[in-house]
Formats: sequence, structure tokens, C-alpha cells
Amino acid sequence: MNRLSLRLFALFATYTGILVAMNAAPLPSPPSPIVLTGADRRPAISLDGEWASIVDPYFSGLYSFHHEEKKDGWFMNRKAQPGDAFVTEYDFAKAPKLKVPADWNTQRESLFFYEGPVWYERDFTYQPKEHTRVFLHIGAANYKSWFWVNGQKVCEHEGGYTSFNCEVTDAVHAGANFVVAAVDNTRHEDGVPTLETDWWNYGGLTRSVSLIEVPEAFIDQYDVHLNDRPESRNIPDQADFGVPGSEELAYIDCWVHLVGGHFGDKVQVEIPELKSKSVGVLLKDGRAKVFLDVVGLQRWSPETPKLYKVLITAGHDTIEDLIGFRTVETRGTQILLNGKPIFLRGIAIHAEAPYRTGRANTDRDAETLLGWAKEMGCNYVRLAHYPHDESMLRTADRMGLLVWSENPVYWALQFDNPKVLAKAEQQLDEEIGTSRNHAAIILWSMANETPSTEARTRFIETLASRTRALDPTRLITAALLVRAEGETKIVDDALGSALDVIGVNEYIGWYEGKPETADTTQWRIGYEKPLIVSEFGGGARAGLHGSEDERWTEEYQASIYRHQLGMLNRIPQLRGMSPWILMDFRSPNRPLAGIQDEFNRKGLISDQGQKKRAFFILQKAYEDKTVGKPE
Repeated sequence: MNRLSLRLFALFATYTGILVAMNAAPLPSPPSPIVLTGADRRPAISLDGEWASIVDPYFSGLYSFHHEEKKDGWFMNRKAQPGDAFVTEYDFAKAPKLKVPADWNTQRESLFFYEGPVWYERDFTYQPKEHTRVFLHIGAANYKSWFWVNGQKVCEHEGGYTSFNCEVTDAVHAGANFVVAAVDNTRHEDGVPTLETDWWNYGGLTRSVSLIEVPEAFIDQYDVHLNDRPESRNIPDQADFGVPGSEELAYIDCWVHLVGGHFGDKVQVEIPELKSKSVGVLLKDGRAKVFLDVVGLQRWSPETPKLYKVLITAGHDTIEDLIGFRTVETRGTQILLNGKPIFLRGIAIHAEAPYRTGRANTDRDAETLLGWAKEMGCNYVRLAHYPHDESMLRTADRMGLLVWSENPVYWALQFDNPKVLAKAEQQLDEEIGTSRNHAAIILWSMANETPSTEARTRFIETLASRTRALDPTRLITAALLVRAEGETKIVDDALGSALDVIGVNEYIGWYEGKPETADTTQWRIGYEKPLIVSEFGGGARAGLHGSEDERWTEEYQASIYRHQLGMLNRIPQLRGMSPWILMDFRSPNRPLAGIQDEFNRKGLISDQGQKKRAFFILQKAYEDKTVGKPE
């Protein structure tokens, strides 16, 4: 019997032993919310379009004048009737409309600066199916949201940038139905992010809303990734497995979580193009581990962003995803992609829509923003300062752009508040659970520009440990502040010990010194780890010209970039950069009339698509590869 036959026999024996020993009782559903990894790959009934809307700054639709939650609030969508004993003071049928997905700020002038609750209502028809569960899938709702279907509360959620799901199986019925949502973008001291940010607090149902049907036992989450260390697999005879005379094998490891399944249920993963499929069985934790050994795998990279159709089947549930396979790790001060050193030529991007402004949420938005990054010569983007839409990640997968994905732990949170930590963990779980199969993502960022305190360090160390437990296949970073001693920049934040890659933000020439200050600036890095300068830059209004000494001109911004590039080349362990920022974006912190007009103008492109002089300086450096080295 050859090695292949021995291994297959051993696997069969192992699985048979499990099946004999098991009982067929259903496994309990997990206490955590349903994530629905790959939700955008499932058939869905779209609820996008026009929704009725009522602005409710006192939240009187949900709370009484004694601030007690109403039993007959606006979520009941009640219609006034002749002879009513009590007056009905709302009517969604007569209310103005708001588009979904979209923020409310850019749809109606009166809501431009509005922060508070807004009610949404939409009618839909539905025909329930036997042995089917139904979820209301919300791409994002900023910041707190509540949902009712036919007057029945189905869920509430906190966090403005991650998707979530509300089960509505028992709430929908045949024929006419309605869904009501209350969305409140009020900022809170104990929120994540907290009271102050440097971006617009867009409110509303900012990403798509849909109904997703699944079988009674369905795939909740799955993880499919390339494993360059097959000896770590806990399966029989793995180290000796091979096909004599074959091409080099690649090892793909998967786990699949099933809700409503039974101990011992079979789960199959198949990659048709590679003529490979394998089966695992559900264990007591509701997961099945599946291993595929494939020949002829083309690794995903910025140069060859190859995606494979992957079929995951459990019982009556099948998901067809598009997944790329690559590895990422560090070695000393190097970042290795597929085992080879790489320099990350990048740019930072906010989820701000080009041209129309407002929250980016369409394929066209993603293709425009990431298309500009590719035109600049980037192989990497920092998606700041919160998880971005699935369309951005799918587009990055297709275009071959590596991604830094960030948790919205921003500036000075209440780091000593356990409830705030729980909120950050929840959003982190949703971010990773939703996005874990995107080849583009190589960095999970824990935070941006947080104060260096013991409470902060413990808080983010906890997030980093949680991230490693959830996803050990990617690198962990954070954008740190730096301190200075004379002309020396020092990176010694205690948080650096918990990171795989050190990110630092600095604004020489804008918030400190002049552009030429960079010429004599030295760097002292306290960690023998790869360094990414995650932010640098300065503001300019597109079309405003003058001398290189005149702030807000394109010439001044260009001068910052020329001097910065020379300085960055003197940092031996520099392995990437993502200047701030690709495109101008709205921020209420930036009121300077005639220049900023509530926009952060540090973009290399204006919100209307005008490229500034600094764009071409960075583009040339990236195309000629005159800045940074992979090793």
C-alpha cells in the first residue's frame, strides 16, 4: 500500500471511529451572534432602495416622556383609525424617503450635520419556505440600531462599520410584510470610536440591507487558507504524505462552523479548478476541519491576483466563494509574502465616495478609489479607520492590492472601561468573522494614535491576543504615535511588543517643523520588527498654487512629499508606507472657509477627482521603486 493509500485509510479510520462513537443529538447554537461569512456570496432578496424616514431627535418614537421604552412605539407602523382613543402622530406612508444604502447627511440638506435617531420603514412581500431560516442582513448601520419586522423586535446592534444579522424566521409571514429600523448616530464617550474623530459621522443604513435564506442547518462561518507548515496539521501521516513524481504539493487548511448541525455531519470543501475536494466531520464545537492537498496552485499576489472558486457544502447548504491563496509572515525586519520579502508601496483610504461624497458603498466607489491607488503604483492600501465595505475587499482581491484592515479603536477611548473593551472585541469579532477569507488582507490593525498609558496597552494587548486566537494566519499592527528628542524620532511605545509590524504616524512639515526638517531627522526604532510609516503628509486645496513655502498650495504639499521620501529611505527597517491620504474627505474638525470647507484636504486627489502635484511625485517614486526596500 503506497503512502497516499495509507494516509487515506488512516483518515477514514479516524472519521469512522468518530461516527461510531457519536450520538445524533443536534449541536447547540453558539451564544455569539450569527456572522454569515461570505454573506454577499449567498442568494439574497434585496431591500435596497427608497425607505420612508422620520427624523426623531428626542427619540419619542421609542421612549415615553418618562424615558420608558414604549410597547406601541413607531416600530408598530400603526395607521390611524376613525374613533381612535389616542392620537397617532406619525405615518410612514406620508413620510419623505431616504435611499438605502446611503448616509442621510448627503441626501438632505437639513440632515447634513444631524446627529440623533432617524426611523426607516420599508414594505416587502415574502413567501416563507419549509425547513428554511431567514435572516435580515445589514451591511452597516451607524452607530446604534434597532430592527423590527411586522412590529416584532428582531435585534439591536452597536457599531457603525461591521455587518450583522437578525433572525426573522418567526417574524415574517406570507404576503405583505414591513421592516422598521431606528438608527442613531449619536456619539458616546463609551463608544468605539468615542466622541471625537477626524472623519464625518455619517448616519443611517450606510450599506446594503437584504433577506438571506438558509437551511435549518447552515454554514455560519468558514476559514480557508494556505498552510506552508503542514507539519502543524494534527492529522495522520501528514509529514510523509506525497505523490511520487508529482509537482510540488500545496496544503490548504479549512474549518467550517455549522449552526443546527449534528455531531458527525459531513462537510465538504472543493476547489474544482484544482480538481481537489475533501471531507471533514462536525465535532462537538460545531466545527469541521477539512484538509486539501493540491497540485498546481497559483499563489495570490499583487502581480498575480489569482482567485479560485471554492465550494463549501454541509447538508443542504452550499456556499460558492472566490478565494486567493497566499501566506504572510515576518522574518526579523522583513515582511514575507509567499516566502519572499516585499515592500508595501501604499496609500491610506477613507470609505468616502468619490465625486458625490458621503459613505462609499458601491462597486463603482471601490473600483474608482482602488483604481486610483493602482494608477499611483501601489501594491497595498491602508483602509482606515474602521472596517470597509465588502465591495472594497472584493475589489482589492481582484486588483491585487494588499490591505491593512482596522478596528475603530481611535484616539482616546475609555481604556479602563470593561464595557468599552467588550464593544471593541465585538466589532473585532465581526470584522474578522466577515472578512477572514480575503487574500488581500494581510494586516489586522488594532488601533490608531492612542495615548501611551498602561490601561491603553493592556486594552490593545487583549485585542491582539484575541485576534491571534481568531486568526493566526495574518500579521497584527497598530498606528502608533512617536516622540522626539531634538532631531531624532523615537519609536518605543510599549504597545510595540504586542505587534508583529510597527506602524507609526508622523507629520513633519505640517504639524511640526517645515518640509525640509525631514532632511535632518533621524529615527531610532526600539523594536527589531518591520516598520510601516502608516501616515505622513499635509493639506492642499486642489488648484491652489503658489510658492513651496505657502501652506495649502499644491506646491507646499509636493515639497512635503519630496523631503519625506528622502528621509524615509534612511530608515533601514522601513518595509512599507501609506501616506495620508488618497482622496480629500469630509471632517467637521476642518472648518477653514475657502480652503477646507469641512474637508480634510490632505488627499493627493480632490473629492472631485483632481490629482494634485504630490500624486505624481509619489507615483514616480513607486513606479521607479526609488523609495523603500523589501530587505
